[in-house]
Amino acid sequence: MEVTAAPPATASPATAAQTIADLIPHAAERYGDRAAVRYKRDGAWLDVTYAELDEIVSEVALGLIDLGIEPGERVCILANTRPEWSYADLGATSAGAIVVPIYQTNSPEECHWVISDSDACAIVCEDASQLAKVAAIRDTLPHLRTIVVIDEPGGSPAGATPEIAALAAIPLDEVRARGRTRSPEELDARRAGVRLKDTYTIIYTSGTTGPPKGCVLTHGNYRAIVDMVEQRASLQSDAGDVVYLYLPLAHSFALLLQLVVLDLGVTLAYFGGDTKQIVGELAEVKPTYLPSVPRIFEKIYTLVCANAPDPEELAGAVRVGVRVRELQQAGRPIPDELQAPFEEAEERLFKNVRAAFGGRVREAISGAAPIAKEILEFFYACGVPVMEGYGMTETATAATACSPEAHRFGSVGKPFPGVEVKIADDGELLIKGPNIFQGYHNRTEESFGAVEDGWLHTGDLGRIDEDGFVYIVGRKKDIIITAGGKNLTPANIENDLKQCRWISHAVMHGDQRPYPVALVTLDEEEILPYAAEHGLPQDMASLAREPSVQALVQEALDRANTKYAQVEQVKKFAILDHDLSQETGELTPTLKVKRNVVNDMYADVFDSLYAG
Repeated sequence: MEVTAAPPATASPATAAQTIADLIPHAAERYGDRAAVRYKRDGAWLDVTYAELDEIVSEVALGLIDLGIEPGERVCILANTRPEWSYADLGATSAGAIVVPIYQTNSPEECHWVISDSDACAIVCEDASQLAKVAAIRDTLPHLRTIVVIDEPGGSPAGATPEIAALAAIPLDEVRARGRTRSPEELDARRAGVRLKDTYTIIYTSGTTGPPKGCVLTHGNYRAIVDMVEQRASLQSDAGDVVYLYLPLAHSFALLLQLVVLDLGVTLAYFGGDTKQIVGELAEVKPTYLPSVPRIFEKIYTLVCANAPDPEELAGAVRVGVRVRELQQAGRPIPDELQAPFEEAEERLFKNVRAAFGGRVREAISGAAPIAKEILEFFYACGVPVMEGYGMTETATAATACSPEAHRFGSVGKPFPGVEVKIADDGELLIKGPNIFQGYHNRTEESFGAVEDGWLHTGDLGRIDEDGFVYIVGRKKDIIITAGGKNLTPANIENDLKQCRWISHAVMHGDQRPYPVALVTLDEEEILPYAAEHGLPQDMASLAREPSVQALVQEALDRANTKYAQVEQVKKFAILDHDLSQETGELTPTLKVKRNVVNDMYADVFDSLYAG
């Protein structure tokens, strides 16, 4: 089946910027004194207006020009999500340079790969910890000539270690000061020289299937997808909307949101830098729109389920809530038999869940990984509609999305205007549109993500229903084929297991094996209080071997297995004595499991589950 979406998006209904390079001056002209950026400093939230943002970005751009950055040269950014990330990004783009993001969690070796493969001439680092990574590899980067730092080590160059001091990093404030000495006409000329066909960014994939590959994306790719998203997004430029952002700006999901927000004149609130403070900051910022990966929704859901006195009563409340919200969305009356139980659930549960998100969230969007249908139904019932979308770095972030007005639980929605989708004979989802990338940097021979006759081969298995809603059913490379020839999709039962409050991650294994097994990690925030309450050891290694903890996991597995045919059920499991992490290479920065890495690292654990 093939689906052609609505006609392609036309010129931006927002700033009317032609490329990403001239977005900010257009936004400043249109939105002026509205708050563009909100950030936390010394416990207080401060605003930067669109006019002020334009001034900052112009200073950074002209400062980079003063440092010798030429159009088309690559500038890396190695920093956490914060306003200065955006200042550096937008400044470099305005100067005609190509931004190459690097995850702030990357090791020196991973940073080296991106810097050298992209042939970057400059890098913007956040602080001493990121400068230390560059110092460790500096001698092997002959083309890297400029290093900028946001937070000076120790507050001044004198506070740096000898290795970091040797880098001669230029403070971002000094870059801005240099910019103030240059003529604005220089920047106007740079912006005017950028064309839609020019490369805007090279984003390196997080590498679940091997070394990261640099996706080459043009100004035209991102101008097209920004226009598409704006036609479907619920964001409103004149309604005081606020988007709270904690996702890494090195990931295409956050990058797209940044561009959409600024193009629409909405406020972008950056998290304070500590992921443990997200819930508290949501209460302070009170966002109207929340982009997230599934993990934050999964944790709140499992917490509510764990504290529910009667699971059946909770399930009933969710059913009533979903039905009432659907009727409200359709503008239809609520039957008396639904109104009373809905009001009771609203008072006892729903309003409290909304309060956890600040009380104003009109829509949340979940991306980067699949999320269980039950979780989507729960939040929809509570009045926090969590909509799924789908895309890849190769599609300039997005290709399909649900909306509160048009959604199906478990679907990733319909294609954006101008995007076409179809299913190949082998079940692979193919995508065509103006947002499709230009190939992999220095990797013309790569087959994954190949574009044939304009169709991107996504590597994901999908289906399209009769109404044009797209469903992702698995990943071609992740499909497990048992020794008996049965094809299994691991994501399904893995998501079911992660709904258990005690389980942080679950990885199914079973390729060419007689039956599937699973590797499980414990959620430290949940299992340690349980252990204290029941007089159990307080270290994760002991808890992984504790019979009562194993019984908790077995109970969750038994519950999940009931949804599947016997040949698909996980027969055995092992509990790791530690969680999976980015630092050890088992997770991507968006918390997706690197399945090949886990299979290799824990081969002996999997072998032991089949022994005897």
